[in-house]
Amino acid sequence: MSAIFQSLPRTLIAGVVLLVIMVVLAGVLSGQPLAMSHAWGAFFMRWLHIMSGVMWVGLLWYFNFVQIPTVPKIEPAEHRAAITKFIAPNVLFWFRWGAVATVATGLLLAAMNNYLVDALLLRRSSLAIGLGMWMALIMAFNVWFIIWPNQKKALGLVEASADEKARAARIAMLTSRFNTMFSIPMLYFMAAQSHGGL
Repeated sequence: MSAIFQSLPRTLIAGVVLLVIMVVLAGVLSGQPLAMSHAWGAFFMRWLHIMSGVMWVGLLWYFNFVQIPTVPKIEPAEHRAAITKFIAPNVLFWFRWGAVATVATGLLLAAMNNYLVDALLLRRSSLAIGLGMWMALIMAFNVWFIIWPNQKKALGLVEASADEKARAARIAMLTSRFNTMFSIPMLYFMAAQSHGGL
């Protein structure tokens, strides 16, 4: 068992296998075996969307609740390199692609359920989900076109002077805080449409 948990890929594969076993077992126990249908496909896309969103917003909150306030307190200062050279670039990889996966699965889900156009146009029937979608699109834009380019400078992944690194770090932090602020109403509106919040 410990061999599974010592490897992230094996842990993820075990999670998928466990999911399949539990879905089959739940189907047998309930007398309703899994039937591939449009409704199930839309549910599966919603599940992928939620999983992606947990990755993306979870890492956003990690940056803002843990890394940003903690790194300046690390003494001696040279120990901070463990974060800036190894941890932060890896987290930023999953953060960026979590944003892409969240947006892609969300747009596919909206298309599968025939509310994509109504949501993007903020029509009354899809107003809540539309507001959440637009906020998520703005956040994803910030990730790829403001936070990531500035983080590359701040972390020394691209050539930049000390002044440029300091300025880039501040821009990335402020934009990350903006996304954290946006994540609160975005998550509310994502849930509100189908759960009576609006």
